[in-house]
Amino acid sequence: MMKIQIINGPNLNLLGVREPSIYGNTSIEDYIEELKTVYPNIEIQYYQSNVEGEIINKLHEVGFNYDGVVLNAGGYTHTSVAIADAIAAIKTPVVEVHVSNIYAREDYRHVSLTGKNCQGVLTGFGMKGYRLAIESLLV
Repeated sequence: MMKIQIINGPNLNLLGVREPSIYGNTSIEDYIEELKTVYPNIEIQYYQSNVEGEIINKLHEVGFNYDGVVLNAGGYTHTSVAIADAIAAIKTPVVEVHVSNIYAREDYRHVSLTGKNCQGVLTGFGMKGYRLAIESLLV
């Protein structure tokens, strides 16, 4: 069975209640359950942390034995050389996801330090970006 780890960074535990005009009304927990229904033959694990080092530890933990990682590093996307280095250090392909379109937001969000080490980047597709990332890992 294929194993995919979804990792969310800071403040993404508040999806569904945080700025619904930007991030929508669906909680991440509900959406993960929906993904598990859509992909019954894939083991989908979910992890969220507001702490940079914990995200790095999770990447190291799954980065050599999972089939794919879907990463929404949140604000760390734009600031974390350490998470970018962790992505580069692992063998498992990583797809970066952003619920909002980072290029339609503040200028500082237009730069992704992590994206260059990912297989691809999806931005602005709402929660559907997680499903699109999984689809990209299936090919």
